[in-house]
Formats: sequence, C-alpha cells, structure tokens
Amino acid sequence: MTDIKLQEQQQQHPIQYSPTADDEIDLRELFLVIWRGKWIIIASTLILAVAAVIFAIKQPNIYQASALLAPSSQESSKLSGMASQLGGLASLAGINLGGGGGTDQTTLAIEVIKSRQFFSEFAAKYKIKPQLMAPLSWDMTSGKLSLDPELYDAEKQLWVREVDAPKKPEPSDQESHEVFKKVLSVTPDKATGLISMSVEHISPIVAQQWVTWIVSDINFVMKLRAKQETLRNINYLKKELEKTSISQMQTVFYQLIEEQTKSLMLAEANSDFIFKVIDPAVVAEQKVKPKRALICVLGTLLGGMLGVMIVLVGHFARSREK
Repeated sequence: MTDIKLQEQQQQHPIQYSPTADDEIDLRELFLVIWRGKWIIIASTLILAVAAVIFAIKQPNIYQASALLAPSSQESSKLSGMASQLGGLASLAGINLGGGGGTDQTTLAIEVIKSRQFFSEFAAKYKIKPQLMAPLSWDMTSGKLSLDPELYDAEKQLWVREVDAPKKPEPSDQESHEVFKKVLSVTPDKATGLISMSVEHISPIVAQQWVTWIVSDINFVMKLRAKQETLRNINYLKKELEKTSISQMQTVFYQLIEEQTKSLMLAEANSDFIFKVIDPAVVAEQKVKPKRALICVLGTLLGGMLGVMIVLVGHFARSREK
C-alpha cells in the first residue's frame, strides 16, 4: 500500500530535475558507492602494498661506480692542416694529400666503447660474462659475488642455463652486449667537455673494476688505431715522395713525414691517449637502486586506485543490468 501511495504522489507532484541537481546526485552517489565498497578498496590496497614490500625486499642492491674523464688533446691534426695549406702546390704536381676533418676523436672513442666489437674483446679479455649475465648476490662482509647456479656452474666454469633456440647455454656476444649497454653509461658534458662514465652492478667491486678496465682499454684501442693510421700516412707520403722530383714538393713531404713521426712518438709515450682520468672510479659505499620506499608508496597508491576502479566498474555493471 505504501508503494501505491508513493506512486500516486509522484504522479501528482512530478519531480523537476535540473543539470545542477543531476551533478550533485551523481557526486553523492559516487561517494556512496565508494564508501559501500570501502572494504574492497582497503583489501586491494593492503594486498598490493604487501606485494610491493615483498618485491622491494627481494630486489638486490645496485651499486654504481663512476669516473670523470677529460679528453686528451693528442689528435694528429697537423697533417690535415698542412695538407690544406699546401694543397695548391700539391695539385700542381698532380698529387692528392688527402687530409680533411674527420670525426672528433672523443666522440669516436665514446661510440667505440658502446660498440659490440669493443665489448666482445673486453668480455673475452677479462671473462666478465658470468658476472654480467648470472649475478645472484653480493656479500658485503667478504666482498664475494655469488653466481646463479641455475645459469652458471662456478666450480666447473660451465654455463648450464636452459634456453630456447637460437639461444645457447652460453650467452652470445650479441645477447651479452644488450645487457652490458643497460649497465654502462657514457655521458659527455657539452658545457665543460668532460665525460662521465659509470657502471651499475650488484657488486660495487665489480663495477669499479669494469670502469677502470674500460678507461684503460679504450686508451689502448684508440692509441693503436692512431698508430696504424699514422704509419699508413707515413707510408703514403714516402711513396708520393718517390714519385715527385719537384724540390718544393719534396720539402713539403719531408715536413709532413716529420710531423707524422712526431705524432707517432707522442702516441707511443702517452698512456692516456684519448682520455685523462680526472676523478677515478672507487668502490661505492651507498646503493643507487632500488628505491624501496618509492616502490612501496607506488604499490600502495596503485592498490588504492585498483580498488576504487573495481568498485566503480562493478557498480556501473550492475546498474546497466538493472
């Protein structure tokens, strides 16, 4: 009977809705829906918060070793400068001295460090693949790095990981290089011209060793390339010297050979051929990753947002069915 009376009253006095009233009712309804589903939201928040804490605890500490480098000005640029100045005389004799500005040696060295060929030689020389591809944990007290036995048998020095073709138990240079690029950072500062090189690893000792080795090896590689190029230039100049009988051109060639010989001597004597170490890498005492507090906060927020979404979606789904 009560329902019949309410229907008669509604027919006699129809309710007038306005856009403002709709908005107010929707907001009130939304708040009530969220309030009624508060236990779902709380449960979702707690579950994801606990999961975030567990995930953060299980993540190993990541340490970073970094070195500050300065470009070494040992590039053999005199040959190209003299060649451009004396190009007119050389062209009279039908001789091409070559020269010209090439790629900046510092930029070239940075790209060489990032290259797969440099990594392949570096990994083979220092045998770093197990430390790169199968690290498990690091003992702060003993400084010992433990490897994952499911990936690498340290006693037998044998890869035992199970992978699908075309991969093999031992990681290839290409696969390892992709991982190496993620832990290595070489960043030039355009304002100062200095270069910051860093490596991240669960062992701060390994990270420091790798940075030191990379700097040493890139200096050696770039020195070797410069020596080979200088020797090619000297051989070329000597051949061109034998071809000409013009005394002025012979003088030019002798000067160029002399400059190239000086460059070769400087390369031989300078160990910091391409990079000088301003601040060497040290064993880090503080981790850089993971940000456990941030992970926990984000997990909690995500849990709350997920709970609210579940409640709202469930409510609107039920309303549509009705």
